[in-house]
Parts: sequence; C-alpha cells; structure tokens
Amino acid sequence: MDGAMFIGTWWSLVPPLLAIVLALVTKEVYSSLFIGVAFGALLYTGFQPWDAFVAFFDIMKESMNLNILIFDVLLGMIIVLMAKSGGSAAYGNWAGKKIKSKRSALLATTGLGVLIFVDDYFNCLTVGSVMRPVTDRFKVSRAKLAYIIDATAAPICIIAPVSSWAAAVNSYVPADAGITGFQLFLRTIPYNLYALLTLAMVIYIAVSGFDFGLMKKHEMNAAKGDLFTSGAEEFEQVKPEEMSSKGRVLDLVLPVAVLIISAVGAMIYTGFLGGATDIITAFAGCDAETSLIFATFITIMFMLVLYLPRKVVTFKGFMDSFVEGFRLMIPAVAILIFAWSLKGVGDALGIAGFVESVVGNNASASIFIPAIMFMIAIFLAFSTGTSWGTFAILVPIVTAMFSGTANLEMMVIAVSAVLAGAVCGDHVSPISDTTVMSSAGAQSNHINHVSTQMQYAAVVAVVCIVGYLIAGISKSWIVSLGLSLVLLIAVLTVMKKMTGSKEA
Repeated sequence: MDGAMFIGTWWSLVPPLLAIVLALVTKEVYSSLFIGVAFGALLYTGFQPWDAFVAFFDIMKESMNLNILIFDVLLGMIIVLMAKSGGSAAYGNWAGKKIKSKRSALLATTGLGVLIFVDDYFNCLTVGSVMRPVTDRFKVSRAKLAYIIDATAAPICIIAPVSSWAAAVNSYVPADAGITGFQLFLRTIPYNLYALLTLAMVIYIAVSGFDFGLMKKHEMNAAKGDLFTSGAEEFEQVKPEEMSSKGRVLDLVLPVAVLIISAVGAMIYTGFLGGATDIITAFAGCDAETSLIFATFITIMFMLVLYLPRKVVTFKGFMDSFVEGFRLMIPAVAILIFAWSLKGVGDALGIAGFVESVVGNNASASIFIPAIMFMIAIFLAFSTGTSWGTFAILVPIVTAMFSGTANLEMMVIAVSAVLAGAVCGDHVSPISDTTVMSSAGAQSNHINHVSTQMQYAAVVAVVCIVGYLIAGISKSWIVSLGLSLVLLIAVLTVMKKMTGSKEA
C-alpha cells in the first residue's frame, strides 16, 4: 500500500483525533498519544511495519524542541530549590496573613497571570510555583489552579503587543496584506473575544465562587482536603523534613524577580541582536526560547549565592535539586514529546494542506466568515494541539480572502476570529503544550485539567460564536465585545441560579 494516498486527505486528521478520543475515554494520556503517533506513522508509510517503526522515531527526533525541554528541567530545579529553601512555605505563611479568603487567593493568582504576559510557557510554570502554596492553604483544587493558570497564559499573551505570541502573528501576515503585521495585531485585540471573555469569566468565577460540571466535584473534594481528586502521586517532590526552617519570603520573591527581569532583558537583547531598532520590534524579533533558558540559568546561579552562604540549602541538596527537578517535570516532558511527535505526524500527512484546500474552496467573504473561521480554528488547534501552527495555516488564507482597503475591517475581524479560535482549540486539546505546561505548573493531573477546563471553555466558545456573528454584521468591536460580555455574564448568572436551585 502506498502511503501517498493518505497524505493531504481527511486521513491526516485521524491520528490526532484518535489520540484525543482515547485520552478522554481512557483517562490515560501517554498510551493515547503513543497510539495516535504510531497509527499516523503507519498511514504515512502505507502500513509497512518496519518503515513505520523508523518513521516513528525519525518524526519524534525532528519534532522535539530541545530548548523547551531544557527550560522545563531548569525551571523544575528552581521550583524544587524554592521548596527546599523554605521560601515557598514562608511565602505561603506570609500570603496567608495578607490574603484572607479563597476569593482573594484566586484573584491574586489571576493578577499574577495577567502580569506575566511575555511568554505563555514562562507564565504557566512561574504562576504555578509562586501561587500554589497560597491556593493550597485556601483549599483550591489543583484542577481549578490549572484552569486559572491556563486562562491567564495564552489569552493574555495573544492580546499583549509585547510578547512572543505577537511576534509569531506578525510573521504570518503576508507582505501584500495592505497592513503591517504589528498594526494588524493591535487592531485584533478588541475583537479577540475568546481571550477577553475568558479573562472576564475567570474574574466572575473568582468573585462569585461559582463552579459547575466536573470542576465543582474537584472543588468539593478540595474543601474536604483532597486537592488532587486523582493523580497526586505524580507530584511527590520534596519531603517536609527536607525543607529548611530558615526560609524567608525573599527566598521565593527574589528568584522570581530575577527570573522575570533576566527573561525580559534577554528577549530585548536578542531582539536588538536580530536588527531591532526599538523595544517593540525587539520583542517581535527576539529569540524567546534561548532567552528563557538564559533566564533560568541566571536564576539558578543567583539562588546558589542566595541560599548556600546562609545554609538554607546544602551544596549536595542544591545539586540533587537538578535531578529532583528533572523528576518533577518528567510527566510534562513525556507528554510534550509525544504531543510534538503527533504534530510532526500531522505535518508529514499534510494536515495543513488538507485544511487549507477545504477552507480555500468553501470560504467566501460574508458576514458569517468570522464565526466560521473561529470554529475552523478551534477544530484545527484542537486536532493538532498548536495555536501557532493554526495561525500559520489560517492567517494567510484570511488575509487573502479580504484583500484591499475596502475589506480591511473584515480582515481584522476574521484574523481576530482565527487567533481567538486557535487559543480556544489549544485550551480544550489534551495534546496542547500550553495545556501540559499549565498542568505541570499547578501540579495537577493532566486529564483532570483538560476535562474541567473543556467545560468552562465551551461556555465561552458558544458566546464567541454569537459575538463573531454580531461582529460580522456590525463591524464594530464596541458592539460585538459589549454584547458578548453581557451575554456571557447573563449565561453564567442563569447557570449559577439554576444549579443553586437544584442544590436547594
């Protein structure tokens, strides 16, 4: 059998969809991803067993991003060191005195997620390591923490002009689009309904204390002392007797500050090395991955100087933290490698070409296009587990559909719908790297995070479809965003009253 017969056809969608369905049915992500990649390799090679075996590992090697894996391991070491030094415990005690309620803890977590807008990977792991002791104190389930982290990672990055995501979107806008990539990105921000409404929903949930679906079960278990519901054994890292009693709040705050400052500084520096002339273009052209590795390395060196002279951590304990941090990140690293491999299989099978041909042949300029592009972007990002890949496929198509100054506003709306749909699909996909990072940052079982977040994201997605229909008709961000926000609050309020009356 010739594998070419499957390339560029609907068969290219089967491996990721198979992996996703298996993960949700079996609640076991490693074997599900493995089966998805293996089946994709069989399709690619025409079901030739030896060729499929070779292709499996070739695709895996080519798909891995070593920079992100190094960053994960080093950040894992930082998290372990913060715990060993007693800094995390000290911060938890301090925050417990300043933060008086579960509501304040959730809002503080949301606020920190909003502040760290430079990169979503950095956001996921940093917010989790800093706020976990605080949310644990107030019995916030790890699934709820993972949701807040994820909901303030990609949605913030996709509306922040100074971020690695803005740089990615810039690079996907064709030169003949009639508008520069950065100008287009700025104009998409108020039309990015999913990102803005997700942030509004997080605040609503934090303030009102409303939970529904599977998340409600996790929160009820957390109130009884079970923060994990399932999967707690994955995150046994530092034993209480290994924590220093000399730890101070500054032992956590100072490393986090060094991490943030060095990451931002390295991004700006690498941007200027690439030929940037100002800070905005420096962020647009920065080497984000190298900058993050540099920042984690500098932070570890800083922690060495901060901890060892005061003997809050021994030298042996410091060096052991590298292995312990690696062990902490093994679940995230394993899922990432398989998820990247699954994307690599999709690329080999021509999933991008298939989607482009379908969209290109069936889409026409009309008021329905933004809503249609939003749903297509969700499906593509959900199937591939990547927002950026979805941008790369759909943004050039949309800009070509609405060429010319007369269609500029519709181009902005449709591109916004693509960006919003890509983030939404990324959120609900078990094979998304940012979803994996959020699980790792919160130290939540991955399937628990996916299954709870999927229900929350679905509510926002339905409202967004209505919002993009309104945007296509009104061509006004004020009207579409305003009405969408009112509709979301109304839906959540009705759901809250209905669930409350059932409980009564």
